[in-house]
Amino acid sequence: MPRVDFYILADDDERRRLNYLCRLVEKAWRLGHRVWIHAPAGEHARVLDEHLWTFSQGSFVPHERAGGEEEASCPIVIGDRPDDADARHLLVNEAEEIPPFIERFARIAEVVNQSPSIRSAARARYTRYRESGCELHHHQVNR
Repeated sequence: MPRVDFYILADDDERRRLNYLCRLVEKAWRLGHRVWIHAPAGEHARVLDEHLWTFSQGSFVPHERAGGEEEASCPIVIGDRPDDADARHLLVNEAEEIPPFIERFARIAEVVNQSPSIRSAARARYTRYRESGCELHHHQVNR
């Protein structure tokens, strides 16, 4: 089973949570990892796609939405269908539920802020990950 890291932010600022997620994805990419961002289709995936282009003035994070022409060769893909998740090193889960294909990944990242709905859903996922036998870690993020 994969290692699951929960990154717990100190406030409920959604923009700050998305910025942290983007920095995490950028770091994984710079270390040579291929990343799948599991996000609900529609508005949330669109916001993530845009945010990866704009979160930092000097950053370039190459990514593609699932189903795009360059998906297979792109190091970072945003999608929501299990059939689209090829073998990649890191899964960043942005869905309320745990994707059914987590065993394809060595690591899973969950970025959680203090918003009651996000915290509640994260706690439920933490319990299910633990019941599945995943190696769990949490990190307090104070910036």
